[in-house]
Amino acid sequence: MPDDDRTGVLPLRSEEDIVASRQKVRVLTQQLKFSLVDQTKMITAASELSRNTLVHGGGGEMRWELLHDGVRRGLRLHFMDQGPGIPDVKLAMTDGWTSGSGMGLGLPGSKRLVNEFDIQSTPGEGTHVSITRWK
Repeated sequence: MPDDDRTGVLPLRSEEDIVASRQKVRVLTQQLKFSLVDQTKMITAASELSRNTLVHGGGGEMRWELLHDGVRRGLRLHFMDQGPGIPDVKLAMTDGWTSGSGMGLGLPGSKRLVNEFDIQSTPGEGTHVSITRWK
């Protein structure tokens, strides 16, 4: 696979972009030969985080990386915005906490769907969430 196919960026500025992000994650997980269950987990997490980027972050982008670590293959997604940030990340990572609407899955639900999860948020500067799922 050429290097230029291993990474990419999609804007997250509209509902259509959220649909496009789900479709891209589906294609990438199929390329990596993820099981249907693992495809669904990654697509669900990507959908929730794409929506958060749009609704709470005012829009941003999703970057992807196809990973190779020895025999393991994986997919890492980055969701970045320059929105208001999350004032209390610990609270936002609490089960049952909600900021309003959405699928109700929230950040903790997204974290449970993936193998690796990282969140960095600075009030007034934005949020960056990275998720990784390994095959």
